[in-house]
Amino acid sequence: MDLLLPFFIILKVLCHVRGYPSGAPTGACEDMMPRHSGVQPQPFPLPYTIVTNTWTFQPGQPVTVTVRGPDYRGVLLEARTFGNTNALGSWQLPPPDTKFLQCTGNPQGAVTHSNTNLKGNTTVYSWIPPDSASPVYFMATVAQQRAVYWVGVRSMTLTRGMFSRIPINEIPKCI
Repeated sequence: MDLLLPFFIILKVLCHVRGYPSGAPTGACEDMMPRHSGVQPQPFPLPYTIVTNTWTFQPGQPVTVTVRGPDYRGVLLEARTFGNTNALGSWQLPPPDTKFLQCTGNPQGAVTHSNTNLKGNTTVYSWIPPDSASPVYFMATVAQQRAVYWVGVRSMTLTRGMFSRIPINEIPKCI
């Protein structure tokens, strides 16, 4: 047993330094920080935007969410209301190379990466709004690699109302 202790200590240190290649930890749900040891978020401007297919939401009606910008390897994506860090609503079946992350007791409260395969503008997420009257926005942390990530990537605000799709020519594009 004494011979195994150094092995487990080295393994623990290596896992901590590498980051989280199989998804964000649940501890990241509130502050959206990836816990990559010794690495700070990138400064503004953000190379990413979060785009939705609508300006409004209806409880139970899916909202399409896309992270636009350069290809990325890691993501943590949540819906929120103002003044609250709890994940809101639930996500439908996550796209390839992503998975659910339980946040604030909600087993489908967030979506995170399941590996470090590239994800991009064609990776589409589907969110199901709860019965809420509060305005909603999407918040993300996006990582190009372990040492290069941005926290606080945010969408426009969606309000409860009749579902209204955004015309394709009005969807913001990344520069």
